[in-house]
Amino acid sequence: MKLWGGRFEEGSSALLERFNASITFDKKLYRYDILGSLAHAKMLHSIKILNDKEYADICHGLQEIESEISNGEFTFNISDEDIHMAIESALTQKIGQAGKKLHTARSRNDQVALDFRMYVLDSNYNIRQQILELIEVIITLAKSHTKTLMPGMTHLQHAQPINFGFHLVAWCCALKRDIERLESSFVRNNFMPLGSGALAGTPYETDREMIARELGFKAPTLNAMDSVSDRDFALDVLYDLAMLGMHISRIAEELVLWSSYEFKFITISDKYATGSSIMPQKKNPDVPELVRGKSGRLYGNLISLLVVMKSLPLAYNKDTQEDKEPVFDSVENITISLEILKETLKTLTINKDNMLKACKIGHLSATDLADFLVKTSNIPFRQAHHITGKIVAYAESKHCDISDLSEDEIIGLDPTIKSGIKEVLDIAHSMESRKSLGGTSSTQTMQQICTLETWLQSTKDTIPNTKPTYTQHISTSNNPSK
Repeated sequence: MKLWGGRFEEGSSALLERFNASITFDKKLYRYDILGSLAHAKMLHSIKILNDKEYADICHGLQEIESEISNGEFTFNISDEDIHMAIESALTQKIGQAGKKLHTARSRNDQVALDFRMYVLDSNYNIRQQILELIEVIITLAKSHTKTLMPGMTHLQHAQPINFGFHLVAWCCALKRDIERLESSFVRNNFMPLGSGALAGTPYETDREMIARELGFKAPTLNAMDSVSDRDFALDVLYDLAMLGMHISRIAEELVLWSSYEFKFITISDKYATGSSIMPQKKNPDVPELVRGKSGRLYGNLISLLVVMKSLPLAYNKDTQEDKEPVFDSVENITISLEILKETLKTLTINKDNMLKACKIGHLSATDLADFLVKTSNIPFRQAHHITGKIVAYAESKHCDISDLSEDEIIGLDPTIKSGIKEVLDIAHSMESRKSLGGTSSTQTMQQICTLETWLQSTKDTIPNTKPTYTQHISTSNNPSK
């Protein structure tokens, strides 16, 4: 007999069992379900719905079930439908009638809203920690390359000389925003839905503030109907991870390009590359390619849940059962992607000579010539731009870079140009001249790195304050023997 089967005269069909059940995937929430049940039991005990023995039996029974699941000794039956009923059924078998009292003043609607929210907030915290570790690796690499010249690009065309550390700092800025986005989502969703019942609250004099404190939430949710139907917290994390996936996909794309023979700016370690089944000479950048490919899954998971939620009337609907697998998939894929990207970057070889050679292609210091004309000849930038274009065309006709032209050649092409231009066209000089705030000069790059390091340390110091405290609270507060 189903726990909800009192009004039914016929049993469920086997087909319905398979179609309706979520136990195959929501068993991942078992620890959160048990923690929420322990906190709920403590509250029921405090308002005299559970006596001392019933409360003790429930706590001990739930702790035994958690141990059995963790050790792989628990049998999940599809007839139990979901993790909530699986645990409640097992608890009732262990301790008898007291197990049936645990569901007083709650519904599976608010129970799953709690379990899933705890999973999301826990994952949010763990992913932020991973991003911090990735940023640390990138900053360490950047500090070693504030004078390593490389071509900065727009439209994937050589544009202006930069240093490699400057490019890496740009990566860190995007990842910093990802952490800030996740922090914002955590704060916005750190509210406790249990006690909302099916949709309208309960007639019992429950203490939702107590449960929120026990589980480490900021406060209980405001409205019961919204609490059981809200999946914004899941959509928030899916959006945050899609954005993060986009950023690391862009990093991965550059690793793919830079490791090609056309660039050869970097060499990926053999530990994080693969070969070809037919071409023995190949060394393929499969790690960054897979990281790049994962972004499609992350986008798909976000769109999937948005479509599920877009037309649902309040309050809870069974459609919402489709919320978990996209989130589980995104969390698992971003977790391994961040880990392997970090290890790949730690083991990169940077080919500085090839980067420098590339800086001699594409007239990277052409803008410096135009700026020199503006400063020394007091002409409008557009006129300077036109003059510089003619000199670039001349260098092209000689099959050389503009920086390789002699000063006499350049001055001979236009009377506006004054002496001193040769130094201005030097690639290193060009990079170092960009000392404006946020620019690519070595000193500016180091200032950016210092700013990031200060932020990084501050975030590492404060991030433990946002760690979900479920385990800590439950282990000390819900053990009747303490």
